Amino acid sequence: IMGKLGLKGTKFIRKSRRYNSYKGTIGRVAKNLIHRRFYTSIPHQKVTTDTSEFKYYEHDKNKKLVIKKLYLDPFLDMFNGEILSYRISEHPNAKAIMDAQKEAMDRTDDCPYRRTFHSDQGWAYQMKAYKKQLTKQNIFQSMSRKGNCFDNSPMENFFGLLKQEMYYGVIYASFKQLKQAIEDWIHYYNHHRIKTKLGCSPIQYREQMTA
Repeated sequence: IMGKLGLKGTKFIRKSRRYNSYKGTIGRVAKNLIHRRFYTSIPHQKVTTDTSEFKYYEHDKNKKLVIKKLYLDPFLDMFNGEILSYRISEHPNAKAIMDAQKEAMDRTDDCPYRRTFHSDQGWAYQMKAYKKQLTKQNIFQSMSRKGNCFDNSPMENFFGLLKQEMYYGVIYASFKQLKQAIEDWIHYYNHHRIKTKLGCSPIQYREQMTA
């Protein structure tokens, strides 16, 4: 449509180096149970997660502009692309991921089939504590192959949309400002943003299919 109308996007700028949470094998690496079979007709059956890094700019005491970082840890339902839970923090940390994991497990507890939680091989997902919580709930753990982003494309696609629509080309001047912008966009994405393959927003689709 943009091509036909002669329109060009203004928020596509050169991207910075992608955040990589892989720190080698520090715990248990799970098998790839998803094998790019992302589709499911059952809500809450297949969930995926990852961590993404964002930058903002602040002035220090000497009024020098310094780069700061923010980290987003969301859990996404492959059924409809809905973000079930997320945490935002100033540093990569286990607590943020574990808190978001617990909320996602609580949200998906109504699934009548055994659930699968998928991720890459990031350090946090190899932790014994992360695996233990999944085991307690009888949830399968699945991991992408090392260095293969296509094994977790639903999460990568979400990050791409988020950054294209509220991050690229915008300068954020504080953690609070960037955090609020991400929270507002995730609410818009879940409740109002129409996904072409669904014909409506993720939450509207889930409500229609489970009514």
